[in-house]
Amino acid sequence: MKFKFDSNQDFQLEAIAAVVDLFEGCVRPDEGFALRIEHGVIPNTLTLSEQDVLQNLQGIQQRNAIEPADELQGMDFSVEMETGTGKTYVYLRTMLELNRRYGFKKFIVVVPSVAIREGVLKSLEMTQEHFAELYENLPYRYYEYSSGRISRLRQFATRDTVEIMVMTIDSFNKDSNVIKNYTDRLAGVKPIELVQATRPILVLDEPQNMESDIAREALADLNPLLKLRYSATHRRYYNLVYRLGPVEAYDRGLVKKIEVLSVFEEHNWNSAYIRCEKTEASKSRIRARLRLLVKDASGQVKPKTRTVKLGDDLYQKTNFPVYEGFEVAGIDAGVGEVRFTNGVVLAEGEEQGTNKQELMRIQIEQTVEEHMRKHQRLKRRGIKVLSLFFIDTVANYTAPDGFIRQAFVEAFERVKPRFEDYREVEVGDVHGGYFSEYRSEKGMARDEDLFQLIMQDKERLLSFDTPLEFIFSHSALREGWDNPNVFNICTLNDTVSAVKKRQEIGRGVRLAVNQEGQRLFDPEVNRLTVIANESYRDYVAQLQTEYVDEFGEGATGPKPEDARKRVEVQRKPGVELDENFRELWSRIAKRTRYRVAIETERLIEECVEDLAQLDIPKVQARIVRGVVQWGDEGVETTEVGTGAEEVEAAVRVPNLLDLIEREIEERLTRRTVAEIVTRSGKLGQAFNNPQMFALQVASIINHHLRAHLVSGIRYVEIGDAYEMSLLKESISSYVNRLVAVGKSAYPHIVCDSATEKRFAKALDEREEVKLFIKLPSDFVVSTPVGTYNPDWAVVAELRDQWGELRQKLYLVAETKGRPDEEQLRQMEEWKIECAKRHFEQFTDVEYKVASSVDELI
Repeated sequence: MKFKFDSNQDFQLEAIAAVVDLFEGCVRPDEGFALRIEHGVIPNTLTLSEQDVLQNLQGIQQRNAIEPADELQGMDFSVEMETGTGKTYVYLRTMLELNRRYGFKKFIVVVPSVAIREGVLKSLEMTQEHFAELYENLPYRYYEYSSGRISRLRQFATRDTVEIMVMTIDSFNKDSNVIKNYTDRLAGVKPIELVQATRPILVLDEPQNMESDIAREALADLNPLLKLRYSATHRRYYNLVYRLGPVEAYDRGLVKKIEVLSVFEEHNWNSAYIRCEKTEASKSRIRARLRLLVKDASGQVKPKTRTVKLGDDLYQKTNFPVYEGFEVAGIDAGVGEVRFTNGVVLAEGEEQGTNKQELMRIQIEQTVEEHMRKHQRLKRRGIKVLSLFFIDTVANYTAPDGFIRQAFVEAFERVKPRFEDYREVEVGDVHGGYFSEYRSEKGMARDEDLFQLIMQDKERLLSFDTPLEFIFSHSALREGWDNPNVFNICTLNDTVSAVKKRQEIGRGVRLAVNQEGQRLFDPEVNRLTVIANESYRDYVAQLQTEYVDEFGEGATGPKPEDARKRVEVQRKPGVELDENFRELWSRIAKRTRYRVAIETERLIEECVEDLAQLDIPKVQARIVRGVVQWGDEGVETTEVGTGAEEVEAAVRVPNLLDLIEREIEERLTRRTVAEIVTRSGKLGQAFNNPQMFALQVASIINHHLRAHLVSGIRYVEIGDAYEMSLLKESISSYVNRLVAVGKSAYPHIVCDSATEKRFAKALDEREEVKLFIKLPSDFVVSTPVGTYNPDWAVVAELRDQWGELRQKLYLVAETKGRPDEEQLRQMEEWKIECAKRHFEQFTDVEYKVASSVDELI
C-alpha cells in the first residue's frame, strides 16, 4: 500500500501560508543565478528588514485570531498543531513553498531524539512522489546528518538545489561533536563553519524538548537565518503565527474521538490502601500527599487525599482500623519517598493495597477483546487494527516467563475462539515489542527488525499481509512515533507514569487509513480506546489538569468519553419498507457531478477594480552603520544605526505571467490573466518588485476566482444514487450523545452538539414531521472546495384547519446555531451555496439552512 496525501486540507494550507507569508516582499534571486561566497557556499538570503517581517507577522496573527505582537521576538516563529493533524507534512511542504516563493534552499530539521528523526525521514520518503507532482518535479535532496559522512556537509553548503538535512540536537550540542572540530576531509575547515555560512532555516520538531541553555546555544551556533518551531505542546511561544488547538481539531473531526475504558479496584476496605501522590519540601517543613480510605462521621468510607508529616498516624488521619501500625517514619522529598514504622516504603506514584497483577490481567484481556471486536467490524472496510501497550517494567514482557507476556498469551487464547478471524491464528505471530532507549543508537540496533517494521515501514505494518497487530513498548514509542491505525492503547504501569496522558494519547489520534492508503473521516471508524489503570473520573481530571498546565487557567480540552457507556443503536426493523422513508430516500439520494461556468468579463472587471488599490513599493537597501574597533578577540563591530533607501538600479523582470499563473489555484487562460494585468494599469509597478507584484496580483485573482467557481457552479444528474444501505444496521455511540426519538430510522439519534440535540428533539415533537433522519457521514455532495455532508432529511405534512393534507414537504436541512452566534467559516459558506445548487436540480426536494424547526417548516 501507499499513503495518499490530500494537498487541499484547509487547515494545513492555513498553517503553511502563516509561515510563507511572513516573508512577503522578499526579493527572490534571479532564476539561474546563485550568490556564492567563500568556499563556494550558496547561502539563504533575506532582503527584508525585521520591521518588514514584523508588519507581515502582525497581519498574519490578526487573520488567525492571535493577539498581534508589539515587537518581534527575534527571528523565531511558532506553529501549534495538535498531534495527528499532519504537522510533519505541513513543515516539509512549507520548506518547498519557501523555496518556490523566495528561493530559500538550505533547511535543517532539528529533532530531540532518534525516534523522531526516523519518523521525519520516513515522512520525507513517503511524500516524495506527492511533492514531485505538486511542485512539478522540483529537485530536492534529503538525508540524515551522520558524523561518519561529514563530506555531505560540503554538498549541503555548495549545491544549488533544495537541501534538507535532518539532525538530532545531540549531534551538535557538545564541543566534542565531530561537526565542531577541524577535519582533513574538508580541507582544514570545521564542518560547522560550512553550515554557518549557509544561514540555514532551522525547523525545530518538538522544540519544547530543546529549551535548555545548552540546546539554545547549540541552535544559535548554527547561525540560522530563522527558526520555525512546530509542536502540539509548546512550553513557550515565539512569534506565534498559527494555532490549531486540541478542541478545534477534535470538534472538526481532524483526529480520532477518544474514549476511556477504566480498570480499577473498588476497595473492599479489608486492606490499607495507600497511594503516594507527591512529596514536597519547603523551608519550614517536609510533607507528603497520600490517597487513603477515610471513614467519615456517618460511617461511610471514601478515598480521599490527606497531607501528612513526620510522625503522623494514618489510623488517626483516617479513623479507619486497617491503618493501625502505619505511622510516618520518614519523608525524603529529594528522592520522592515515604517510609512507615512497619517497614512499608512507597515512592511517588506507587500504591499498596491493590491486586496489581489481577488488574493488569483484566486490562490485557479487555484490550484483546476490544481489538478483535474492532478488527471484525473494520476489516471489511480494508482497515487493519493495531493495539499499543505501554509498560514500565521491560522484563515483564521481554523475559520468557514475564508476567505481561504470559498474561497476554493467556488472554489471546481465551478470547480468540469467540472471533472467527482469530481461531486459527498463532499468538506468537501477532505480538512484538520495541524497547530500545529512543535516544540511543546502540540500543536501537538491538531491536533492528522490529525497529525497521515499526519505525521505518509503516506501509508494511498496516498491510493485512503483516501479522503483527499488538505492539508492546516502554518509552521508545511515546515520542516521535504514531500510526494512523492504532485503535487501542493499554497503559500497564507498575507506577503512575511520568509521561503525560496527552503524549500517550497522541500515539493513536491520527485518522485511520485503509489498504489503499486513503484517509477515512468516518467518526464511526475513528475511535481510540484507552484502557486505563485508573477510574474514568481520575483519568479525565488528570488530562484536564494537563490542558490547564499547557494553556493556562480556564483552558479546557476535548473530554474523552467513558467506554463503559458506549452502546449500539440498532436500526428499526423494516424501516426501508416505510413509505415515507422510501419516498424521501428516492428523492434525496440522486448523485450529481458539477460543471463550472465562469463569467470571464465580470471576473476581469472585479479583479481590475481591486487592483486599482495596488501599491508595490520599490526594493529597499538596508543600511547599517557600525563602529569597528579592536578588542580582546580581535576586530569587533558595534551597530549604531540603521536606515533604508530605495534601490535605483535596474531590476530584471522575469516572465510575470508565469509567476502569476504559478500562484493561481484554478486554471485560467493565459489570455485572461494578461487581460487583468494589462487593464489594471499597474504593470509599471512590476519594475519596483516583480515577486511582490506577482504574488499580490495572484492573491486578488484567487479571491474572486473562488467566489466565481461557487456562483457559476451547475450540477447535473449522473443516473446513479446512494444505496439505502448507507444507513448502517447499527451505530456505536455513547449514552450522553443520544436523544430518544420516535420518528426516525433509529430509536435514538446520535448528536455531536447541543444544537443538534435541540433540533432532534424539536423535530420529534413537531406534529407536522412524519419522519426525519440524520444523514450518514458518507452521504456527500461534491464541490470545488471539498465534499459537503448535510445534517438532516425530513418528511413533513402541512394540513389546513380542517385536517386536510395541503402540502407534503421533502426537506434537506443544515442546522446552525443561533443567528447571533459566530458566523460560518468562508469555506463552509461556499459548500452550503454549492449544496443549494445541487438540490435545486431536484424540484421535489427543498434545501434549507435553519437554526430552528420553525425556520425549517
